[in-house]
Amino acid sequence: MALAVAARLTAHLESWLGRWPPPGPGLHVAGSVQRSRPGWDGHVHGVVGVMTPDGGILSVPLEAEAAVSALGVEPDALIRSVPAALGRPGAVLGRGAFRWSEEPAHLADAGEWIARSDPRVPEWLHPFNGDVLVAWDEDGSYAGGVGRKQHDAHGHELSVGTDERMRGRGLARRLVAQAARRVIADGAVPTYLHAFDNTASARVADAAGFPDRGWQVLELFQPRG
Repeated sequence: MALAVAARLTAHLESWLGRWPPPGPGLHVAGSVQRSRPGWDGHVHGVVGVMTPDGGILSVPLEAEAAVSALGVEPDALIRSVPAALGRPGAVLGRGAFRWSEEPAHLADAGEWIARSDPRVPEWLHPFNGDVLVAWDEDGSYAGGVGRKQHDAHGHELSVGTDERMRGRGLARRLVAQAARRVIADGAVPTYLHAFDNTASARVADAAGFPDRGWQVLELFQPRG
């Protein structure tokens, strides 16, 4: 199964970024039509990338490929220079942890899969594409849930949230592991992204079977304020 899931990861990143694997060390630019098309949430994500310890791909709109490629492949310099090269000097190319799982942790199931349209589903789970995984408290109220960002047929990114009163009980890790098993059963690879300083999210990923391989995700965003 591990090889099959790894192959799905390659297919996902090739589809999502326009090119994978990286041709060598450094951060390499790839122009892709995906950068001008709506993503999982209906919004256009104009610059995204994935970087491993051995090299990475930064996916940009086709019309920007030449200008961004001229900045070189040294990761830190490229990341600093991309916003200005795209005419967005106030934007930031942020980084976070990119994790994926070949074998989710063997934890007991914690929730049930239901439609997003179910009136019991909290608002934060409504934007995801596909059904959602929800755990209920003893009184039947929402305790925690997972949504899937189905980027393509090969890669589904998981997002988890638990009600404040339910935190610290291991619920999030059980939900993420359960969702990851579903993604693999559906023929895709489960991915999990988080900010580097989000230690709680990192602990959930570790416990659910998403090891830290030193991979990073990059995306251009406009800081608030």
